[in-house]
Amino acid sequence: MSEALNPETPEAVLDDAADQADEEKPIKQRKNSLYPGVSDELAESMKSGWADTALHGLEPITQAAHTAARRAALSARFPGERLVVPAGNLKTRSNDTEYPFRASVEYAYLTGNLTEDGVLVLEPAADGHRATIYLLPRSDRENGEFWLSGQGELWVGRRHSLSEAEQLYGIPASDVRELTGKLREATGPVRVVRGYDAGVESALTDKVTAERDAELRVFLSEARLVKDEFETGELQKAVDSTVRGFEDVVRVLDRAEVTSERYIEGTFFLRARVEGNDIGYGSICAAGPHACTLHWVRNDGPVRSGELLLLDAGVETHTLYTADVTRTLPINGTYTEIQKKIYDAVYEAQEAGIAAVRPGAKYRDFHDASQRVLAEKIVEWGLVEGPVERVLELGLQRRWTLHGTGHMLGLDVHDCATARTETYVDGTLEPGMCLTVEPGLYFQADDLTVPQEYRGIGVRIEDDILVTEDGNRNLSAGLPRRSDEVEAWMAALKG
Repeated sequence: MSEALNPETPEAVLDDAADQADEEKPIKQRKNSLYPGVSDELAESMKSGWADTALHGLEPITQAAHTAARRAALSARFPGERLVVPAGNLKTRSNDTEYPFRASVEYAYLTGNLTEDGVLVLEPAADGHRATIYLLPRSDRENGEFWLSGQGELWVGRRHSLSEAEQLYGIPASDVRELTGKLREATGPVRVVRGYDAGVESALTDKVTAERDAELRVFLSEARLVKDEFETGELQKAVDSTVRGFEDVVRVLDRAEVTSERYIEGTFFLRARVEGNDIGYGSICAAGPHACTLHWVRNDGPVRSGELLLLDAGVETHTLYTADVTRTLPINGTYTEIQKKIYDAVYEAQEAGIAAVRPGAKYRDFHDASQRVLAEKIVEWGLVEGPVERVLELGLQRRWTLHGTGHMLGLDVHDCATARTETYVDGTLEPGMCLTVEPGLYFQADDLTVPQEYRGIGVRIEDDILVTEDGNRNLSAGLPRRSDEVEAWMAALKG
């Protein structure tokens, strides 16, 4: 990595603008920089001799009509109130390197813009609200920011101008460096989505309350429960790329055997970065007994023939919608008798769960259907004393099933997380909702209550299910699930 000339972060740039509206602070030099300063002659040279790179005639982003409709719904819910939704800022990984930026889901949902430091503000107006998107403009070439600042365009790439942003997002755009001053002067009721931008929250500290801000976040979470046509299309794209990522992994299992789970992780990550923005969450590449650890993301263990690989991974699209799919695969291509017994039980439970997903059904129904099948199996196998109703009432099956059978899916892998309980887990399924169905059985390596042959085997099967008008559609049906189909699929991929 090249040595930046200036260690200032975007937050520092914003603070400078707020503190000195009429007088620019000089751009700081990095301590221990090889260049102690900039000569007047070089500074003057860097101001000129650049071609005009302005973009004209840009088409709106694909989801612009959808984001406008979402802002209209938000406006109708909070009339007469100023609403502030930040994208968030860069976060430091170490010293002067940052984590890759990901915009807040609320901001991305309402704007389609994914750049750091952005803020959407809805100002109350007579006919609803007037939306403005506050962004960092193009780097200033007069003061040298574009080549001297660590976040200047010659270091991190070109930004869209405010005019270009207006064309793309269909929202009037303004300089975000002017926003905190405006917010400090704001009057009337204000709500802000908290946790993303400390500078924005500081400017509003005497104007907002935690309770009112929580209501804003809950509304935006519940608004995402039902996906529109654009969102379901993006989820299908994410799943389709994920299917190809799983195929990639199967093709290189022999290489993973001579290295580690990291080879599987890296293989899937390549597909995610080539076809999407990133992985939607840390990939779980759990071989052997690691499959019994629900969120095994260390991925540093051995991959051994004769054991199972539990691969739980999802590609995130360029618009930030993620898939979430799990398959439990025999590393050598063939399930052993005991592996197949456990796998088929989980498959049967998932089939029951998927069948329960339909409009008008209770959200909990698919979970209850899957758990009943798994409880029946562990009673049948003699792992716990029946009857099944007693097992379910006391939750005894949870020693080996552990987690819930699914969750909402969208811009977050666990989407709509702050929705009210009555509208989420106690709610009713509607067309356009997208959720996972993912039962599992996990027999820990040190579990003395089960036969030796069960120990160290973990199985989960997970698919992404869209609720339709007449039932459901399995978005991830492109990956086989039945044990014999999995074996045939793996054999074909390995050639």
